[in-house]
This record gives sequence, C-alpha cells and structure tokens, in this order.
Amino acid sequence: MQVLIVEDDRRIADALGEAMQRFGHEVVWAATGREALAAAEKTEFVLLDLGLPDLDGQEVCRRLRERSWVPIIAVTARAEEVDRIMLLQAGADDYLIKPYSMRELLARMDAVARRVTGPAAPGAGAEPREDSWSAGPLVLDLRTRQVEVHGEPVSLTRREFDLLAALAADPGAVRAREDLINEVWDANWHGSTRTLDVHVGSLRSKLGAREWIESVRGVGFRLAVPDAA
Repeated sequence: MQVLIVEDDRRIADALGEAMQRFGHEVVWAATGREALAAAEKTEFVLLDLGLPDLDGQEVCRRLRERSWVPIIAVTARAEEVDRIMLLQAGADDYLIKPYSMRELLARMDAVARRVTGPAAPGAGAEPREDSWSAGPLVLDLRTRQVEVHGEPVSLTRREFDLLAALAADPGAVRAREDLINEVWDANWHGSTRTLDVHVGSLRSKLGAREWIESVRGVGFRLAVPDAA
C-alpha cells in the first residue's frame, strides 16, 4: 500500500517510513495537517499523529473522512477514554497509544485493511448479498455505502455505516454486543465496550429517532422501524 505518514517530527517520520518500506509499503510524508489533507487523496492508508503544528489531529481526521473512505489509524499520547471516543467519532478506524510497537502497528493496519476490503466476493466462498436494504423511510445501499432517511442523505462514518449494515443484515433480530464488536471492529479489539454505545448513540441521532435502534438489556441491540416513521 501507499501509506501517508502524518508526523511533524522528521526523525520519527523517517524511522516509521523505513519500517513501512521494509514491509513493502510505499511512503509519503506530511509534516502538517494541511499537507496531509492535500496528499491523502493519492494514498491508500493514513497514519495520523495528532500533535500537529497547524491543525488539531482530530480536525484533520474529520476533514479527511468527509472527503474520503481512506483507512485512518491515529497515533496519540492522549490516553483518556473521552479523547479516544472523540477520535473514533471523528472517523478514525483505529488508534494507537504512544508508545507502541511496530508489530502492533502492522497488525492493526492488517486488521483495518481486512475490514475495509470486506468479505470475499460471491463465488469466492462468501454468500451473495443484496446491494441495498430498506425499511420504511430508511434506505441503505451497501454498494455505494450511502444511507437515506425520507429521501435525505445521512452522512455516516465508516464504523457507523458498518454498524448499521450489521444490524440491517438481520432486521428485527437481536444482535449481541460481542458479535457486533467482532464484526464491526475486530475479534482482537481491545478498546472499551463503550465505543459500541457511542456509535449506537451517534447513529440514533443521525437517523433522527432513537427508536431505530432498540437496546435489549443484557444482550445487545436490534434494528426496528419507529412507529412515527
């Protein structure tokens, strides 16, 4: 892959770039948020340090996600849960807390890349899937990754879309929290389970009604059509 390294410290960027190249990746370096925004469209993966001299890393992440589905792993020294939650809400696919090992970084990159690529195409061992799903005013297009409610587009982050798609795959059925985390994040996800609650809350808000996603106490969540819809 062509990897964009967003890091203002040249020594760190050079060391990380050399490691990426040893594993067969091409590397592009950006020292500022504005440089990152200009370069991201031509890259296949973004490693984003949050301590940038011009723009806050979360803002860079948010702007990147508005224009592209490029995978983003954020690197941060901010270990508080609220900071991690805000980062995921901004559109990051994953994050690493400093200091981290190169082995863990590469493993997380592989995991994110698998999620972005998705399941194998029909005929390669996967069951065929419908390209779209609808319930009342809600329309979900799996091919274009677009969502509409009452004909109006709804802007979702990658994870929000994947979560909605996971619920829509079996509408009305209760999906266990653990199953949703394994499917939308990864079986090896070590983050807080509150991350799932945050994304459910964000989806409810963007879909315009809390009733779209029902909580089943002690089990998980299910997708339902609100009576008002």
